[in-house]
Amino acid sequence: MKIVILEGSPNRNGSTHLLVESFANGAKETGHSVQTVDAAHARILPCTGCIHCGYEGPCVQRDEMEMIRPMILEAEMLVFATPLYYYGMSAQLKTLIDRFCSFNGSIQRKRMRSALLAVAWNSDDWTFESLEAHYHTLVRYLNFRDQGMILGKGCGTPSMTRHSDYPVMAYQLGKGLKE
Repeated sequence: MKIVILEGSPNRNGSTHLLVESFANGAKETGHSVQTVDAAHARILPCTGCIHCGYEGPCVQRDEMEMIRPMILEAEMLVFATPLYYYGMSAQLKTLIDRFCSFNGSIQRKRMRSALLAVAWNSDDWTFESLEAHYHTLVRYLNFRDQGMILGKGCGTPSMTRHSDYPVMAYQLGKGLKE
């Protein structure tokens, strides 16, 4: 299976990246192809809502989404990876997702698999409620087939994350994927 991970953390070596690496290692060991898009450092302009694309055509903006779009459309699974910022995904990942506007129909028809990898400093029971709701809405709207979520509570630093169970859980999620 071809998997594309959309990594939305501005911290290249942070807790989010630890989960991404763990998930990717597990998936690769099982024979899946994995590509990671560094959404946080890519030059991706926000959607202007101009609808020039007609929801299924080329976007008028010329940026790195021109390279990312084909990767997404060739994928069989998308993994959303983000730190929790004010109880939602990072702005960098959200900006990339907003640009799905120009190829929504193509994404919806694919019925791709999806997963969510997220980390947060907080460890309260309600920490991920808003992000989970947003992710479930994306899954429903885009006709994804959810494969799971790893929600790393108390993962405020890479050291905290390394000493938690979450990297192993991310690895197992990747390794457990079937064709």
